[in-house]
Amino acid sequence: MYIFEQDLYLKPYAATILRRYEQAQIKAAELQDKAADFQSAFNDHLYYGLHKTPAGWVMREYMPNATALYLIGDFSGWQPMPEYRFQKKAGGEFELTLPAETLSHLSLYKLYVEWHANGQLLHGERLSVWSKRCVQDPQTFIFSSQVWEPLQPYKWKHNVPSSAEAPLIYEAHVGMASERGEVASFAHFTQHILPYIADLGYNAVQLMAIQEHPYYGSFGYQVSNFFAVSSRFGTPDELKELVDTAHALGLRVIMDIVHSHAVSNEVEGLGCYDGSDHLFCHSGKRGQHSAWNSRCFDYGKDNVLHFLLANCKYWLEEFRFDGFRFDGVTSMLYLDHGLNRDFLGYADYFDRNTDEDATTYLFLANKLIHELRPHAITIAEDVSGMPGLAAPMAQGGMGFDYRLAMGMADHWIKLLKEVSDEFWDVGNLYYRLTDHRQDEKNITYAECHDQSLVGDQTLFFRMAGEKIYQNMSVFTPSIEIDRAIALHKIIRLLTISTAGNGYLNFMGNEFGHPEWIDFPRAGNNNSYHYARRQWSLAQRDDLKYKYLLAFDRAMIALAKAHHLFDYAPNRLFDHKADQVLAYMRGDLLFVVNLSPAVSYFEYGLPAPVGDWHICLSTDSPDFGGYNSVDTSLTYTSAPIHHLRLYLPARIALVLQRGK
Repeated sequence: MYIFEQDLYLKPYAATILRRYEQAQIKAAELQDKAADFQSAFNDHLYYGLHKTPAGWVMREYMPNATALYLIGDFSGWQPMPEYRFQKKAGGEFELTLPAETLSHLSLYKLYVEWHANGQLLHGERLSVWSKRCVQDPQTFIFSSQVWEPLQPYKWKHNVPSSAEAPLIYEAHVGMASERGEVASFAHFTQHILPYIADLGYNAVQLMAIQEHPYYGSFGYQVSNFFAVSSRFGTPDELKELVDTAHALGLRVIMDIVHSHAVSNEVEGLGCYDGSDHLFCHSGKRGQHSAWNSRCFDYGKDNVLHFLLANCKYWLEEFRFDGFRFDGVTSMLYLDHGLNRDFLGYADYFDRNTDEDATTYLFLANKLIHELRPHAITIAEDVSGMPGLAAPMAQGGMGFDYRLAMGMADHWIKLLKEVSDEFWDVGNLYYRLTDHRQDEKNITYAECHDQSLVGDQTLFFRMAGEKIYQNMSVFTPSIEIDRAIALHKIIRLLTISTAGNGYLNFMGNEFGHPEWIDFPRAGNNNSYHYARRQWSLAQRDDLKYKYLLAFDRAMIALAKAHHLFDYAPNRLFDHKADQVLAYMRGDLLFVVNLSPAVSYFEYGLPAPVGDWHICLSTDSPDFGGYNSVDTSLTYTSAPIHHLRLYLPARIALVLQRGK
């Protein structure tokens, strides 16, 4: 059944949906050609670039606009020399063979490219787009490719964990995972952070900034070398050990992959790779992303499709990632990148503004990923709400497993900025929390890394304000901090308990990490003060951060124990004036009183008949609450009188019916 047969509002666009699907199918068949299966057609990374052979080394490049190509490095004094000149072959390919002694593990190299333009012979240095490792000179800050051929390759020790559980994702940035002002390493993350994530109960870790990027402050979203592990954090083998250790802890590892654009840098990047601006990207203005100052891929070119699809395969096979979060999907989907646009109706998704070469690529990427790894997770970051993005390909969708429900995080900020919580409408809030496509899976979050970046604030910091510096001691009473703690817990519980099919949290936000994220740059005197995580705050008995951490652990455990995402939420009751909301999910009853000042005694709520007990209370003293509710009591719901509860102000209760 096609998506337009399930959603009748899509019926007028059936022809467009079918055309996109058929275009993708035709392109898949063309690219597969004579290969045994689709994924076998994309081994470009095993052909192009530098490779060790029994006889020595071979390097191949595709540079149709180049007139000559040399390999330069520490072996040639970084000068182009005749013995290191590539042989130009048919179809724009260049090939060079070298004896074994020319290069060794950790040797540095670059490409020296010559081309003609406007009657002139031009030249420039480039890093091979197929480089598996690039390193930056600490004095000059110049990047070079580096040979990575260790005598003892990494040996995998652990199997990939089961994919049966709904994703509970811990979003993380390796570099800022240290408490010290430094760039943290893969080894540090493996030793200190992975056990912490597993202990909290999350079952997946989503890693940002894995692909090499010249500017640290880009958060990894300005990629230069798509096949290279960011050397800031360590070696390829250290990343493999991280993934392997995560698997041993029962954590799946999702990579934040950037295929939506590329850095504008020419030496490190691919924007002017062979002297032209259109080998990988659109030429001229269309190839420039006005908002990101980056280059835009031309998804209509077969060499681009091969490059990106081989990239997906490489990370899955070489590093055993368990899937990808595709960044910037909105930018890919629309010719105007979705900038300064409101998507108000279905017509906005099916007009001439959609880049159908990009929709074809996303279809092909999901086809390859799931053919290669059937249990891999693919997640689309799309703010536009494109229908079918996370629908099966056979139904005319693009094949993502999940889409990020990005609107709720923005709504929480809007509420906190514009509406006093005494006026929050619980009915409208529930509608917002559950307003997502029922025919597509989604992952919801209260805040991710976006809400933590400089210029914005985390939810807890927004609520606590300056009191966070003065009143987080357990010995210092503070109405403002009590409010922030109560709402932080309620916001997270509301979000996870109404989420469609999964939940995400950015590292540190589980305990209300103070302040914001700001990477070292000229504007902050190159300080790492805000590019770190103050883990010790939540480990101190004298600070209230420990309460939020304890609640997050209990909340995640509750979601897992009751298989929360196997069921749809069902609203039972909401009262705007009282600010009371009640809904069921599976065998759990969620009751929220958002009123900041009014407590209710014997508040009557409709609920299935039976005996109920409280299994989670945000007001527990373990979570920094006032302990106003006796959680040992049994509450009985009768056919006439319903369930009657004591609901203190600003509380959320989770009840389970007795067997």
